[in-house]
Amino acid sequence: MIVVGLTGSIGMGKSTTAAMFADAGVPIYDADAEVRRLYEPGGAAVAPIEAAFPGVTAGGAVDRGRLGDRVLGDPAALGRLNGIVWPLMAQARAAFFQAAHASGADVVVLDIPLLLETGGERGVDAVVVVTAPADVQRERVMARPGMTVAKLEAILAAQMADADKRARAHFVVDTSAGLEPARRQVSDILTTLRGRGEAGH
Repeated sequence: MIVVGLTGSIGMGKSTTAAMFADAGVPIYDADAEVRRLYEPGGAAVAPIEAAFPGVTAGGAVDRGRLGDRVLGDPAALGRLNGIVWPLMAQARAAFFQAAHASGADVVVLDIPLLLETGGERGVDAVVVVTAPADVQRERVMARPGMTVAKLEAILAAQMADADKRARAHFVVDTSAGLEPARRQVSDILTTLRGRGEAGH
């Protein structure tokens, strides 16, 4: 089974690209979706996060806005948060791999925003970076509800520069030309990966 790490900075079109892999029948592990499950009422991360950062939960769930205010720009706080969340995510990822093996999948995609920042590329066979020009990225992100320039700058400061990500990628998907060109790039990547997999047998 070929493990693909899919990543890209905010606003680059990573979620849309992940959906294209899913449309092609590839199982997707969505790290952001897993975090949402951990943060919702009854989620395994709610109590330990409230204990570490009192006042960041509301209605039995983690308030991501309040939590972001507490940890963005504070490496020590971010480290404490990661120490809570990452082990829980590792459990979910193990279950995902078990299910993918059982289904006979030949390729799986791990959709992880901070894949390269956290050294996650060591656990995958190929890295796919989703990219777009900086002006397109900024326009997409600023159109999001509640986004401010300051918030965007803080997020970008926590992420590796796009050029550095592209330099470490095995494949790059450029989403700036629209959906169909991006879909063709995804299809080409899968063809290449599956060709390599067969050559390895």
